[in-house]
Amino acid sequence: MLGIATDALDFAREAAEDSHPDEYLGLLRATPAKDLDVAEDGYVVTDVLVVPGTETNPVSATFGSSQVPNDMRNVGSIHSHPNGVLAPSDADRAMFGKGQVHVILGHPYGRDCWRAFDSEGEPRSLDVLDVDLPDDEEFFDFTQADIDEELE
Repeated sequence: MLGIATDALDFAREAAEDSHPDEYLGLLRATPAKDLDVAEDGYVVTDVLVVPGTETNPVSATFGSSQVPNDMRNVGSIHSHPNGVLAPSDADRAMFGKGQVHVILGHPYGRDCWRAFDSEGEPRSLDVLDVDLPDDEEFFDFTQADIDEELE
């Protein structure tokens, strides 16, 4: 994981601020760096997905696993801590097992009010990259024939 796109991080920071004083929770999706004209091999977090049915309050946010898209581009999670603490809780660490990178956004959700963690809950670096994001309309652009072909 090379980094996170500026636009993806800004979207999540704004969503966390809008959700305050409740937590915000989303999933991170990545795009191959080569598709973004990044010279290095690897992936860049480009999307933040909001899962339907997410329940939030000031100390937690959850969603049902049946609502998570079965998408190979899912690489982790992003959520806010309205109290501003930029360290994972025990509950966070339990959730982190699923994914390569997890981001915690802390109040007041400024440019430096976030930290990235690996699947064990240990701090990791995650560069913020100014890349042009691809148009992802094809993610939702499918027909019944596409579905039938996938099921065969």
